[in-house]
Amino acid sequence: MKVKLRYAAHPDDVKNYDTVKLRNEFLVENIFVPDEISLVYSLYDRLMVGGAMPVKNKLILESADELKSENFLDRREIGIINVGGDAAVQTNDTIYKLGFKEALYLGKGTIGVTFNSVNPSKPAKLYINSAPAHHAYPSRKVTVADAEIVVLGNMESSNHRTLNKLLVNSVVETCQLQMGMTELKPGSVWNTMPVHTHNRRMEAYFYFELAEKQSICHFMGEPDETRHIWLKNEQAVLSPSWSIHSAAGTSNYTFIWGMAGENLDYGDMDIRQPDTLK
Repeated sequence: MKVKLRYAAHPDDVKNYDTVKLRNEFLVENIFVPDEISLVYSLYDRLMVGGAMPVKNKLILESADELKSENFLDRREIGIINVGGDAAVQTNDTIYKLGFKEALYLGKGTIGVTFNSVNPSKPAKLYINSAPAHHAYPSRKVTVADAEIVVLGNMESSNHRTLNKLLVNSVVETCQLQMGMTELKPGSVWNTMPVHTHNRRMEAYFYFELAEKQSICHFMGEPDETRHIWLKNEQAVLSPSWSIHSAAGTSNYTFIWGMAGENLDYGDMDIRQPDTLK
């Protein structure tokens, strides 16, 4: 397992970042590496972001030096959403089968976690978010049928989308981790518009189901001092609590949002209208 550390940045410093620096600090490029667990340990609310892609080998979720714990989930919870072939996620007492776009929450104290692909020719791609946890909530698989679903936007504003709240407190109990998946309709390219910030939690976006040779422009920064990062399919970006997080693609796509912080209220956000952005 490979873990890379990302430090937090002050918004005044980010104003001076060039393109390379922005990408190095906020972009997570290589989410899925065959037969590897690859994670970024962010000092924004200590969220870990990454992926596991078992092909020929069963992958073991081991602890990392950064965690200083015997097991990965001794003081953490984890959310997993499968964006590849069928997966088998095993713990010390349960085997969970995860199909495409199915989610799994594993609570604090879960041990013996391994990842396997049911069919190596169609390997699983397990997108991972993990946050510190203070309480052991029950582990649970969540499908789109279990999700809280909201349809937002419209074709006139190019942001007609379906929001699937998967690992949120209205569906499954968590300490602070919240995850969901938003699917844009064909012809729509804008997500999360109007934009917002939420100082009580940070967020990470993972983009997938983007057509070949297409791209996504992710917008970040303070509402009065915005920046952008171009992303390819199956890449993620970290969003500090002070930053907006929105994007437009050259075609429609799907993205997974994950949050960590002190507030589990999904509606806790400070909205900025498009005509006020700079």
